[in-house]
Amino acid sequence: MLGVLTGFGIIGFVIAVGYGVQRLGILPQDARLVLNRIAFFVATPALLFTVLSRSHPATVFSAPLLVTLISVVVSASVYLLASRIWFRQPVAETAVGMASSGYVNANNIGLPVAIYVLGSAQLVAPLLLLQLIVLAPVTLTVLDIATRGKASVGSILSQPVRNPMIIASLIGLLLALFGVELPAPVLAPFELIGGAAVPLVLIAFGMSLVGQKPLAPGSGRAAIMVASAVKLVVMPLTAYLLAQFAFHLPAHQVFEVVALASLPTAQNIYNFAARYQRGVVLARDTVLVTTIGSVPLLVAVAALLA
Repeated sequence: MLGVLTGFGIIGFVIAVGYGVQRLGILPQDARLVLNRIAFFVATPALLFTVLSRSHPATVFSAPLLVTLISVVVSASVYLLASRIWFRQPVAETAVGMASSGYVNANNIGLPVAIYVLGSAQLVAPLLLLQLIVLAPVTLTVLDIATRGKASVGSILSQPVRNPMIIASLIGLLLALFGVELPAPVLAPFELIGGAAVPLVLIAFGMSLVGQKPLAPGSGRAAIMVASAVKLVVMPLTAYLLAQFAFHLPAHQVFEVVALASLPTAQNIYNFAARYQRGVVLARDTVLVTTIGSVPLLVAVAALLA
């Protein structure tokens, strides 16, 4: 338990540094964007490549990933039901809310939690792949059809292939599948660059928290609170019930699955909403509410299951 709390302490400290950097105006206004782009296009792909190239495929495509997928489907379905009965939102806003309820921040928060709390970045890699290869294209397809009346099939199908994290992950997986072991001097540059991924994303995330004011009047508070509650309560609870009673996973895997399900809503959902200008406030505020709420939730999950 002390190790878990230490991991959360390390993550919180680096986020606080990012918050302080932005608050004090130490870096230019566009610095957060620069840090995010370096992390997205360079550091995180290098980290995922090194981790997956040394992994065993059976640990990637396993029962915990299926538990996560079912948990996502259940969470999205709960929000869909609430939207149809209570909010009666248009299709695009409903899609944003469904994604906000089940698409977790596996990069900015998930990677640090996997490394410092769960013990290995390898644990979050399958979740990243699931979201980037399956969930993101599905969400973008619905938004495309709902806003334009048609979907750009080529753009949607090529979107995963144009993502550097997916490309690096797939190359790493192929090396692992065929048992290819790269020489240490070849891997060393990737390890060095990949080591910058977690500090970059945490500092950038801390910077993004400055000036945020969620749940302003007229922002659609009911939808935001439902999406946040589903993400912070329904998804982790579903993951626990499935892992413990349906799949009978070992205790350490139950903890890992529930911890990953307890991650906050991914900032990607805000990017999707902003791109189509639908459900922007819903996505933005759900990201912030779940990010704040995930801290005590993750500590509680660690205390009960670790």
